[in-house]
Amino acid sequence: MSRTVATAALYDCRVVHRRHLAPALRFRYRLLYLLVDIDQIEALSRSLWLFSYNRFNLFSLHDRDHGGRRPGALRAWAEDALRAAGIVPDGGRIRLLCLPRLLGYAFNPLSLWYCEARDGRLRAVIAEVRNTFGERHSYVLERGGAAIDWLQPIAKDKVFHVSPFLDLRGGRYRFRLEAPGERLRVAIHETLHGAAVLDAGMAGERRALSSGALLRALLGMPWMTVKVVVAIHWQALRLFLRRAPFYPKPLPPSSEIS
Repeated sequence: MSRTVATAALYDCRVVHRRHLAPALRFRYRLLYLLVDIDQIEALSRSLWLFSYNRFNLFSLHDRDHGGRRPGALRAWAEDALRAAGIVPDGGRIRLLCLPRLLGYAFNPLSLWYCEARDGRLRAVIAEVRNTFGERHSYVLERGGAAIDWLQPIAKDKVFHVSPFLDLRGGRYRFRLEAPGERLRVAIHETLHGAAVLDAGMAGERRALSSGALLRALLGMPWMTVKVVVAIHWQALRLFLRRAPFYPKPLPPSSEIS
């Protein structure tokens, strides 16, 4: 196995959402996430016959799905986001956690960019959020340029409309992340004017990345990427039928990064 493949990973994750507001709702589903060093994606595609970069394959990753959506600009976009948050990048490793495309299709409600300094310290995590209206927004989670303590939550005001059944005004997120190792854990607690409204999280086990592992993933979760969009709309229908308050979509923020 090449070093490039060894440093990438798959995570078999259980994703859970729990709504605290009436009508209360809880659901979970299973997804396969890919963690990859953004500077090694092209080499990774040469090492795996079932994975391609910016080309169609059984599994693939495309620049237009992430960051600035420009070919070859993943690092440039991430470093611009860091600079906007007052962090001077020094060329440290940046890893992207996302859902890969499966047979050419993917929808990523949340992608995470783990941005390190050259000495390996975590400087920031970029939480890239998408909604089903074709919009996206990225929250830069940082501590004024200082190294991030993995176990210490980071809070951000909610500025981007995701669900028509949650009010945007007065919303706030608290992110709690763990270093992606043998296990992956991500927890997001959303409040509205200080009261809990939603908990979302995912937890998964690391798998060695290989073409065989990708093939087994396809057999185990053949409709993985389609299931994300279907699940979002199904839960929205359940809330609509239960007469959950509806909030029209506002204009997106003037900047895609906050």
